[in-house]
Amino acid sequence: MKIAIYGAGAIGGFMGARLATTDAEVTLIARGPHLEAMQQNGLKLVQDGEDLVVHPKAVEDPAEAGPQDYVIVTLKAHSVPHVVDDMQALLGPDTAVVTAVNGVPWWYFHNHGGGLEGTRIESVDPGGVQWDGIGPERAIGCVVYPAAEVAEPGVIEHISGDRFTLGEPGGEKTGRLEALAGVMIAAGMKAPVRPKIRDDIWVKLWGNLSFNPISALTHETLDVIATEPGSRAVARAMMLEGQAVGEALGVRFPIDVEKRIDGAAGVGAHKTSMLQDLERGRAMEIDALVTAVQELGRLVEVPTPTIDTVLALVVQRAREAGCYPKAEDAT
Repeated sequence: MKIAIYGAGAIGGFMGARLATTDAEVTLIARGPHLEAMQQNGLKLVQDGEDLVVHPKAVEDPAEAGPQDYVIVTLKAHSVPHVVDDMQALLGPDTAVVTAVNGVPWWYFHNHGGGLEGTRIESVDPGGVQWDGIGPERAIGCVVYPAAEVAEPGVIEHISGDRFTLGEPGGEKTGRLEALAGVMIAAGMKAPVRPKIRDDIWVKLWGNLSFNPISALTHETLDVIATEPGSRAVARAMMLEGQAVGEALGVRFPIDVEKRIDGAAGVGAHKTSMLQDLERGRAMEIDALVTAVQELGRLVEVPTPTIDTVLALVVQRAREAGCYPKAEDAT
């Protein structure tokens, strides 16, 4: 089995290091000092107080890897359209593309059914670059739960979690899906297969939609946002609007909004990824996490006034900081 990790940073590096302990032929696609360190010294994963050093192939040019059985995309959503042309070298006739990317996936309405079947989401896939260049029939959904960071070039520090929920857009239990789950489990990760992957996507998106932009605007951690009455009320309003959008699309939410917010509070003094990106001057994942929900709301005619307001403010904040490249501008 040939597996390429496209974007072998924190999460991609964690997955790549674990997968390299199996019989799979793993290729890491990265760039810069991180790539150079992996090429020279291998990839080190620090997990549970132990160091795992592996030596998978690491390249910048996907053409050096050739066609794969699976391409696991772990880039930020706004960066993916930019690499679709380069990704072609990895795509054989039966290659599956696993979207281990936060937010609403570009293939959302593939095998969705109903009147929106085949609809393309402009905010995450401007001009249909991914839909046309990758093809929705290749897509396997993946919801990422672990936390990790690049401690230094070539070194991934695992922080928490090992679950990657998988699912076909149409809900089928296919051979390619079961084979992928099998190798991930053999690598020491949890890889549950779900018949309704969009439900799992929304449960994670529910929190990212609200807590991420609020944190970027207030510079507060999850525990404060979820317990301070004002910010909790804003988060709750955004989540209820998001829930209404999801339910209009047929999504089932397994917990209520108050329990979801309380769960975030229980995480403690954690900075969201969007706040971390703002503080480090990196591009913020606004469109996949927030703009896309607004776009979906328009499609199903569900009003999103709180989402609209917070989105306008966080986009302005991100632009002022130079952290809001649109997907078509991402590099």
